[in-house]
Amino acid sequence: MDFEWVAIALGDVVWIAVAFALGLLSRSVGLPPLVGYLATGFLIGSYGIVSGEMLQKLADLGITLLLFTVGLKLNLRTLARPQVWAVTSLHISITILLLSLLLYGLILFQIPIVAELELAQILLIAFALSFSSTVFVVKVLEEKSEMKSLHGRIAIGILIVQDIAAVIFIAASTGKTPSISVLLLLLLIPLRPVLFYLMKRVGHGELLVLYGLLLSLGGAEIFELVGMKGDVGALILGVIIASHARAAEMAKTMLGFKDLFLLGFFLSIGLSGQPSQETMLLASLLTVFVLFKSILFYVLLVTFKLRARTSLLTTINLSNYSEFGLIVAAISVTNGWIDSSWLTVLAISISLSFVIAAVLNVFSHEIYALNRPFWKRMQRTERLDDDSILDIKDNTIAIIGMGRVGSGAYDKMQSIYGDTVVGIDFDPVTISYQLSTGKNILLGDPSDADFWDRITGTHTLKLVMLTLPNIEMNLSVLKELSTAKFDGRVVAAVRYSDEVERLEKAGVNSVFNIYTEAGAGFAAHVVAKNQ
Repeated sequence: MDFEWVAIALGDVVWIAVAFALGLLSRSVGLPPLVGYLATGFLIGSYGIVSGEMLQKLADLGITLLLFTVGLKLNLRTLARPQVWAVTSLHISITILLLSLLLYGLILFQIPIVAELELAQILLIAFALSFSSTVFVVKVLEEKSEMKSLHGRIAIGILIVQDIAAVIFIAASTGKTPSISVLLLLLLIPLRPVLFYLMKRVGHGELLVLYGLLLSLGGAEIFELVGMKGDVGALILGVIIASHARAAEMAKTMLGFKDLFLLGFFLSIGLSGQPSQETMLLASLLTVFVLFKSILFYVLLVTFKLRARTSLLTTINLSNYSEFGLIVAAISVTNGWIDSSWLTVLAISISLSFVIAAVLNVFSHEIYALNRPFWKRMQRTERLDDDSILDIKDNTIAIIGMGRVGSGAYDKMQSIYGDTVVGIDFDPVTISYQLSTGKNILLGDPSDADFWDRITGTHTLKLVMLTLPNIEMNLSVLKELSTAKFDGRVVAAVRYSDEVERLEKAGVNSVFNIYTEAGAGFAAHVVAKNQ
């Protein structure tokens, strides 16, 4: 096999091995692989290796795909919530102010690297550090299956507003004046039905991936032709098809390609400069500021009527710096607005912030559960409709997770036990559909400690059926049930045999293996029909 193109892109196939090894090491300790990629860049850069043209092309492609996937996830309803756009706007503004004051204070103390900064440069660096990491947060939420929870949706909404701010900066950074032909971009609006039709026709395999690449790269090229930043075109094309039912599937399919090409970007950042004692000290100091960002997020979220638990989990998700900050810094260095040493400072700060965020996310639910009185001190008495504590009234059977398995279980249990069955899910789309079919279903987070405290206090619930798609979510619910001293029966449905033992150890009374039991049921059905 010819690996010549890899050699051109990376200089040596060994680079891939090093990036893989350090990326794997990062993942094994709970950090995103991109931390390993940054470390790879610093490591190989210490041997005098510099970034090449092809590596830069890979980096550019990664950024284009990143913006396209951001567009695919754009939900205008979520962005319209004050808890998203107002909180984000206030947070960015206050963060820039506080960081600017911090950097100005460092100038007064003649801290190296900072001493020569001017006001415009201070504001630019503060702006770059005001974002949280889309890559990190999405990874964490996906692994915990909390993307559709309220705190997950709020976090993603805030990230998208931040990303839009970064995109506006990227678009303005070119200094290009769009030509009159920019008006032709309005033709993309009537073209939307055609794009939707093709989306429906491409299927679920490689054509879906190819179509995603065509839209992202094609959108970028079209915008370049009319004098606008190509990355903005990729974002706009993503936004245009974001409302399609299969947009989420395309985003998930494109995720691996986006992450692969972003490898080039993170490597190029590491190659841009070597850490020194001064950059390490400054980066460590800026990393501490993440905690102030977190406090500000929590204060703003509870002020905008979110419950203490929702505010805290959202805050923990966002307690980091962003890869978009590196993109802003890289553009600023290219344009000569800031010194290249700031790329190294920001890269180290981002990596260290990921370490903090990874630890906090592992124990996020415990951090709330163990200190609930403290977190609730700032909680408002008013409640949003989708952030109130559930009331199951006098129901005795709760089915947690109302997907296909949960929906089928609900129908069967209701046919036997009547209206004493209630379904619970945190996906608003699922809730809307199930309500339309006449089911008794509630919107809420099953891993909410406040919810289970209230449930066990009424002593009506006798059976909990877990049909959640992720074992970590099941374990999280079981932990809350144990803490709340729930004395009813708990049963769970699983997909893999190795999950059975973990759930039984966590306190499940019985476990149903979907695939094994479905096969046995199918065989029994065939035998019964042939008798």
